[in-house]
Amino acid sequence: MPLDALALALAAAVVHASWNLLTARAGESQMAAGVALGIGAAVFAPVAAVMWDVDVGAVAPYAAASVALELAYLALLATAYQRAPLSVVYPVARGTAPVIVLVVSVLALGASLPAGAVAGVLAVGGGVVLVRGSARGGGGAALGLAVAACIAGYTLVDNAALAYAGPVPYLELVMAPTAVLYLAGAAWSRGGRALAAELRSPTYVAGVGMFGAYALALAALARAPAAPVAAVRESSVVIATGLAAVVLREHVARRRWLGAVLVVAGVGAIALAG
Repeated sequence: MPLDALALALAAAVVHASWNLLTARAGESQMAAGVALGIGAAVFAPVAAVMWDVDVGAVAPYAAASVALELAYLALLATAYQRAPLSVVYPVARGTAPVIVLVVSVLALGASLPAGAVAGVLAVGGGVVLVRGSARGGGGAALGLAVAACIAGYTLVDNAALAYAGPVPYLELVMAPTAVLYLAGAAWSRGGRALAAELRSPTYVAGVGMFGAYALALAALARAPAAPVAAVRESSVVIATGLAAVVLREHVARRRWLGAVLVVAGVGAIALAG
C-alpha cells in the first residue's frame, strides 16, 4: 500500500471518528445527521465545481446506487446511536465492513483469500463478539452489522465509480442528492423545527467532517485497492472507543477495549494480506 494512500486513509479514520462522536452526542441523532449532511454538501459544492472531472453518463448508475446505500447507512447509523452506545455501534459497523468487502471480492469478483486475510476475518469476528457485550449492546451490534453492510456496499460501488470521476466531484454527486432526500424525509416525519434545532456549531463541524473524511478515503481509493484502504481507515474503531470513554463518559469495560483492539488487529491483517 503506497505511503500517500496510507496517510490519507489514517487521516480519514481520525476525522470519521470525530464526526461520529459529534453525531452521537446530539439529542436527536437522526435530525443532526441530516442537517450535518446538508451543511457538508453546501460547503463542498464550490470545491467540487472547481475540481470537476466527471463522465456523467458513465458514472450515473454508480452514483444512483451509492445514494441509495448512503441513505440506508445514515438512517441506520442515526437509529443505532439513539439506541446503543457509540462504543458498541462504531466498532461493529466499521470493523465488519472490511470483512464484507473482502468476502464479496472473493465470492463475486474472483479475488483470492490469503491466509493472513482469513486470520484477519477471524480476529474481527472475535473482536465483535467482545464489543457486543451486554443485551443492550447486542441490539447495537445488530444495527451495527446492518450499517456495515451499507458501508461495504458503497465502498465497492464508489471504488468502481472512480474510474469515471474525480473523488471530490463524485462525492458531491452522491452526497448532495442524499442530503436533499434525507432532509425531505426528516422534515416530513418530524417537521422543520426539529431540523432547525440541530443548527448548532457541533452539527456544522460534523457536516464538514462527513465530507472531509470520505473525500480523504476516496483519494486513498484512487491510489490503492479497496480492501487495504477499507481496512486501514477502520483504525478509527479504537479512536472512537477512546472518545466514547473520555468525551461521552460511556462505561467501556475491559472486554470492549480488547474487542476494539482485536478488530483493528484483524483489519490490519486484512490490509497486509491485500
